[in-house]
Amino acid sequence: MLTERNLIGTVFMNRLPGLDLLRTIAIVWVMLFHSFIVGGLGPNFEWLSRFGWAGVDIFFVLSGFLIGTQVLRPLQRRERLSFGAFYARRAWRILPAFAVVLTLYVCFPSLREAAGLQAWWQFATFTMNGLIDYNRNQAFSHAWSLCVEEHFYLTFPLLAWWLARRPSAPKFLGVCAGVVLLGIGLRSGVWLHDAAIDPRRNWFIEDIYYPSWMRLDGLLMGVMLATLQVYRPHLWARLQARSNACLLGGVTVSCLAFWLFRDRTGLLANAIGWPLLSFGFGLLVFAAADCRSLVGRWRIPGVGWIAAISYSLYLSHKIAFHLVQEVIVPSMQGSGGLQFATYALATLLLGAVLHYLVERPFLRWRDRRATTSRFNAETALRTTTAITACAQRGCGTPTTATSDIGGSW
Repeated sequence: MLTERNLIGTVFMNRLPGLDLLRTIAIVWVMLFHSFIVGGLGPNFEWLSRFGWAGVDIFFVLSGFLIGTQVLRPLQRRERLSFGAFYARRAWRILPAFAVVLTLYVCFPSLREAAGLQAWWQFATFTMNGLIDYNRNQAFSHAWSLCVEEHFYLTFPLLAWWLARRPSAPKFLGVCAGVVLLGIGLRSGVWLHDAAIDPRRNWFIEDIYYPSWMRLDGLLMGVMLATLQVYRPHLWARLQARSNACLLGGVTVSCLAFWLFRDRTGLLANAIGWPLLSFGFGLLVFAAADCRSLVGRWRIPGVGWIAAISYSLYLSHKIAFHLVQEVIVPSMQGSGGLQFATYALATLLLGAVLHYLVERPFLRWRDRRATTSRFNAETALRTTTAITACAQRGCGTPTTATSDIGGSW
């Protein structure tokens, strides 16, 4: 019979349809927003893309939740956290497809959606989100969110390890409150300073929207969900019995945040809008993680596939947009609907190619390496145990057992 902890682990071994749905909504929303680089959706459908930038914030909450769960589970069980294994898994997940797309941007300028590109080393070191000259270098600028994610991957395991040495709910909540208040203070201070001097650059993007230290709210919300699930599983289960109420609350809070973001670059939106939006999306993620909720119980055809290739889609969609605009659209004489379908098909095709030729093979290789490493560790443990037992009994080295273990290779 499965314990509650084992049941949670079993569920997370499989893809949750609710989280896949949110991941699909997020990537589609982001791509619709970025359609402005090829002229947008037109006045009749502008509403579909107006708040599409928020898809990235859904990804932040999902990432905080899923990565937070991976890091916190061994710490909760008082196991040693393998920093090397964690960083290796993240590297093999992120870097291969990213390196391919970065190479395309650097070596083939004709593929760029804009002429200017930040120095390649800023992308390679994930520092471009703090150094970008947005007015001149907008190509591959959507990599800013990957920089935020990488900084999270580097720092969160260390912070989690430190907090887990002496777990304390007040200490954890104090850190969370400090992060939120620090973000509000930083964004407000920078906004007031830049608005006063009005520098001749896109200071909203460069100083507020892109930097990692300004965009921690979504990741923090995801980590808080992960902490609740890992350290308070009974409370998590009780709250998930009301997951549909949380879903309604998430929609309501998100709509309130979008009302603040009517002026996306305004002071009020950037002071409190980000934590409010992250809280709303956190409620949606919480509801989607429940297989009994309205968004978690259905497996919609195609949603799981789009969610699976969402990272490759995010990396490559602007290249696809640009190629269609430059190569196909000039020779098309059809409706806007036909052009939209062409953009969509090309984007899915390029994203799928990147996923199946680069991202997926490296993920499979990574998983095979992890399986082999676990097997080696278990084999070494069994061998050491056998040798120790025989030594204690005075029976010498267990040559037969060693031979059998070697044969299993």
